Formats: sequence, C-alpha cells, structure tokens
Amino acid sequence: MQLGPVAQALEAALVASCPGDAPLGLAVSGGGDSMALLCAAAERSGPPVLAVTVDHGLRPEARDEARFVADTCARLGVAHTTLCWQGWDGSGNLQDAARRARYRLIADWAAGQGIAHVALGHNRDDQAETLLMRLARGAGVDGLSAMAPARQSLGVTWLRPFLGLGRADLRAFLDERGQRWIEDPSNEDTRFGRVQARRALDVLAPLGITAEGLAAAAARMASARAALDVATREAATRLACEDRGDVVIDRAGLAALSDEIARRLLFAALAWVATAEYPPRAEALADTMAALITAPRATLHGCLIARHGDRLRLSREPAAVAGKTAPAGAAWDGRWRMDGPAVPGDEIRALGEAGLGLCPEWRASGLPRASLIASPSVWRGGALIAAPLAGFGNGWQARVTTSLRARIVSH
Repeated sequence: MQLGPVAQALEAALVASCPGDAPLGLAVSGGGDSMALLCAAAERSGPPVLAVTVDHGLRPEARDEARFVADTCARLGVAHTTLCWQGWDGSGNLQDAARRARYRLIADWAAGQGIAHVALGHNRDDQAETLLMRLARGAGVDGLSAMAPARQSLGVTWLRPFLGLGRADLRAFLDERGQRWIEDPSNEDTRFGRVQARRALDVLAPLGITAEGLAAAAARMASARAALDVATREAATRLACEDRGDVVIDRAGLAALSDEIARRLLFAALAWVATAEYPPRAEALADTMAALITAPRATLHGCLIARHGDRLRLSREPAAVAGKTAPAGAAWDGRWRMDGPAVPGDEIRALGEAGLGLCPEWRASGLPRASLIASPSVWRGGALIAAPLAGFGNGWQARVTTSLRARIVSH
C-alpha cells in the first residue's frame, strides 16, 4: 500500500520513537487515537507488536469494546490480551484510580511478556488539554511541560510517538483504511476536567490559542525542565550522598542553592526514599523545612528528615513501612532486594523495634536507630533470619535497586 502523507507521518513518528527490534507493547482502548497506533504499528515493517486492552468494568459497553479491539487485532495479525480491573470501591477520584490501575496492570502484563517499551496513543490535542488542566491547577515548569515523549515508570518505558500529530490526523488515517473506532461517551461528559479543557480550546481558538501553539509551549517548558534537571543533578553530585537507602545532604550547601534547585533536590530525595511516583506539595515541603529550623526532625511524604550536625538525613519513616511485606525473592518497598539463602516462606519485612533488639551489633553500622528500624530484614515466621544493615547478615545482603541520580529526570 502506498502511504499517504498522514500515514507517512505516523510511520516516521513510530520509527523515531520506537527504534530497534525489541517487542513493542501497544495500549489499545478502541478509541481513535489508540486504534491509529495499532494500525500504524501493524503496518510498519519493524519489531513485533503485542496489544493490550484494559476493561475497567465501569461501563456495560466495556466488554464489547475489548472484544472489538481483539477482533481487529486478529484481523491485523497482532497478538492481543484483555486485562480486567475490579478494584474500584466507589471512593476517591474514579478517573485517577482507573488510570493508576490501568498503568499497573499493563506494566505487569509487559513484564510477563518480556516487553520493556509500551506505546500510548496520546497526541498533540491531549498535550494541549493537559497543559490547560495543569495551568488551571497553578502548575509550575514541571506541570506545564505536560507529557514527555518517553518516561520510565513501574519498570516500563512508556512511549508517546504521536505527540506531534493532531487528533484529526489520526482519524483521517483510520478513515483512509476504512477502520472504525469507538467513541467513549465520557469524552462528552463535562464533569471531567479533560472534557472541559477540550471545550475551552474551542473557545480560545479565535484568540490564536490553539492545540498546536499550546503543544509547542509545552515543548519549550520541557526544555526548560531538562535544564533544571541538569542543574539539580549537579547539585546532588556535590551535596548529597546515598547511605544504605538514606540520603544525606550538606545543609550549608543546600541553603546556598537557589530556591528552585534546592526544592528539586529535596523533592527527588523524598520521592526516591519513599519510592513515590510524585513528590509532596511545595507548600508541605516549605512548612517542613521551616519547622526543621528549630525542630531536630520532621516527617513528610513517608520519610523522616532529621538534622545531624551540618547535614540533613532523609530516611524512610518507620511507620510508613511497618506493615509492608514481600516474598524473599521480590522487591520490598519498591527498591530493596535481599540476596541470600532463602527457603520457601521467607518474608521481607521492616526490621522494627523488636527486630532491632535482636541485633546487638547494630550501633557498629553507623546508621541511626530510626533508619535501621525501617530497614529490610528477612523473617521465617516469627524468627529473624537476617538484618544486613543492622550487623546481622547471616549470609544475606541488602541492596537498593535504584539511584537518587536516576530519580532526577524529566518524566
């Protein structure tokens, strides 16, 4: 098939965003954006593609929509999987809960398939709408840089190859192929912020504020954000060090930084220690740092921040991990791995006060008591098997699988 201009643009976007021969995952809902992604990827003579659809179980039509995607994939020769979510309890923000669940389910699916990259159908119009929504919330540089072409989360690199293309372009591509798509009725529900932003774009267009212009503004903000990340990494190299899962920061050096870089360094350290997807609110961080002028320690975002002479130590808050458990071969608290002579049933838990009492050599570690209480340890039923950070290795080692420096990246 000879490719038209839109098809060529889609293929070029896929080649640029998804190079190489490794299998590529596609998140396909059945809407116009993701169906264009599916068809373009299936036509491309590149890496094998596998598609996945998440049925959130929130609308009676969802099952038929997943079946529609599966039938289309079968016709295109693309392997397809439907994942079901049943985690909605009726409380909180439904759209946010569904989004988080969708990413978790897809990430688990990708890991099981040996897929490191998953492509999403977000386009230029989505970028503009996201910028408007974040502008309404008073976002700064990070928020206004909107969506990145690639970001890492949950062990997956999420790709957005079509951010330079408009929604109308993707639908024109589908029309050329006679491929239908499904319109989600929630796209017309004005209770949702994204729908409100979409309507606002129609109103703003006569003023020259278009999706193209807003997407270009987001790209410029992303460039500014990348420059700030470079400055933050440089500050982290000079002033911060990782100490067995904690972050230790030079207080005088931190105070000498510009407010923006100091805030970014602290945000990154807190998010890394807490294995959090997002940092705390700027106001909460400012209040905490003000309290630390006189108080010896404070808690924020699941972390304990303590003054130790001329340094700040950020460690995991013991209460935040008191109930966390994981099998001995799995990650604990999102970033710890325990290597040692495991037997079936061994479990990783926070050491806790009781466990620390079973480690008479813990003071020789040089770590504060609070850090050790929140550190990973191996238990066999009610018996402590190992607590490497507290001086009780017993053939085991504890290692952190991520780094602070890696956390200071645009996403």
